[in-house]
Amino acid sequence: MEDPSPPGQGLAIAAESLYLINLLLLPGLAFLLLLGLYGRYRRTAPPLGRLHLQQTLSASLWAGGLLVIVNLLIIALGGYDVASTWVIVILYFTTVHATLVLLGILGLVRSLAGQTFRYPLVGNLLS
Repeated sequence: MEDPSPPGQGLAIAAESLYLINLLLLPGLAFLLLLGLYGRYRRTAPPLGRLHLQQTLSASLWAGGLLVIVNLLIIALGGYDVASTWVIVILYFTTVHATLVLLGILGLVRSLAGQTFRYPLVGNLLS
């Protein structure tokens, strides 16, 4: 007989999935769904689900903030018509965005295994 899943595992998987969907497929919409999930379950969720919810929402807020900073940097360096824009965009996507996606994949794997995961640097905003 197989062990039952730990309490909050479904919520943890949903949170991690919405985080990745926010980064890769449906930005904005997935963030709003994640925000709604956090608002609904932040006080009543089992520890596993609550931790994954906090981590994914915190990382999503960081991702949005970093995107705003990159856009402000592009505007400050001459706008979207100069060649340096592409250097900034490529550097952002190959370093920051790829790192956030990798952390999301690791978080999803840990949630599927019923384990906790703490995002380094970007996961502490709501703790």
